[in-house]
Amino acid sequence: MEANTFSYWERTAFIDNADIIIIGSGLVGLSAALRLKKQEPTLNVLVLERGFLPTGASTKNAGFACFGTVSEQMDYLKKSSEAEVLRMVDYKWRGLQKLRENLGDDNIGFRQHGGYELFMDNETEKAAESIEQLTYFNKLLHQAIGKPNIYSVANAKIADFGFRGVSAMIYNPFEGQLHTGKMMRALLNKVYSAGVMVLNGCDIKNIENDGKRVALTTSQGNFKAGKVILATNAFANQLFPGLNVTPGRGQVLVTKPIPGLKLQGTYHFNEGYYYFRNIDGRVLFGGGRNLDYTAEETWDFGHTDKVKNKLLSYLSEVILPGQDFEVDYWWSGIMGFGEDIRPIVKQVEPHVFCAVRCNGMGVAMGSLVGEEVADLVLGRL
Repeated sequence: MEANTFSYWERTAFIDNADIIIIGSGLVGLSAALRLKKQEPTLNVLVLERGFLPTGASTKNAGFACFGTVSEQMDYLKKSSEAEVLRMVDYKWRGLQKLRENLGDDNIGFRQHGGYELFMDNETEKAAESIEQLTYFNKLLHQAIGKPNIYSVANAKIADFGFRGVSAMIYNPFEGQLHTGKMMRALLNKVYSAGVMVLNGCDIKNIENDGKRVALTTSQGNFKAGKVILATNAFANQLFPGLNVTPGRGQVLVTKPIPGLKLQGTYHFNEGYYYFRNIDGRVLFGGGRNLDYTAEETWDFGHTDKVKNKLLSYLSEVILPGQDFEVDYWWSGIMGFGEDIRPIVKQVEPHVFCAVRCNGMGVAMGSLVGEEVADLVLGRL
């Protein structure tokens, strides 16, 4: 649609009066919008979303309200300092509490059934190494969570869940799960109530900056604003190639309801590359990005036989051995990753800011990442 096809009413009510435009209507973008309106109610905030629904991961994730398994913390510690590991756990924990505070547990379907890390029969050495680190990480993470005994051995529950081929399990009672769709509906309703306009089906083609205002060329016409926030996570370097964000596709399935399902909680194995949970008497299971990093470093939604077959194999042999099941849903989401485990929240050029790269932990990080970039923009007004 050409810009001059908009009516006077459309231009004056929807197009030409934005103080701040946010690109991306996921958890980060909407959290930023909410923060902006809360701090400065007179600001005119417009959100542009290229999809019919939020595109990327916010409506396609697995709904894990988690802050990291022991083996994930161990891996982070190899790449970073103890202080940085603690800072990121604190960040994710506070982000989860902020999400619950902003939207309410009932509105997001939050349930704190705890989280489990599984170790397979061929991972006895890795399990022993992780269990040996429990005291260390419990002491370290107590500084962020404020709770004792965050991680504990839970081998006795392996048989209760009906797993096969699992040699050890570590339990974390402070992790939970939520309904991703309810979360995004509640957030959308909240930003609408705050007076934020969200326009869907609006793909950003180009960003031009004259040093005073930012002009956006989109699939629906041209927009201008005093400030722009890029909140497109994995898709960020489509507009700003210099940003260190690598896309990572997560493939997910959900079974049909399974009578007598024993699972309750969130479960991870293989350093978090595989994850599953219960939802409405079904099993949600996803992961497998590590089977072919190159193939999964893509902006394209879809599935591969390699990952699908691996997920089905684990489901039948480990998670639901000897049980009949049928897959009811398949989908994929695109996450944003980088070598640094911290998200990127910064000004990328005059009047343009970004809040991207949640490293697969968008549910935990998203609320705070959005607020952080909003505060950064408010400080430049």
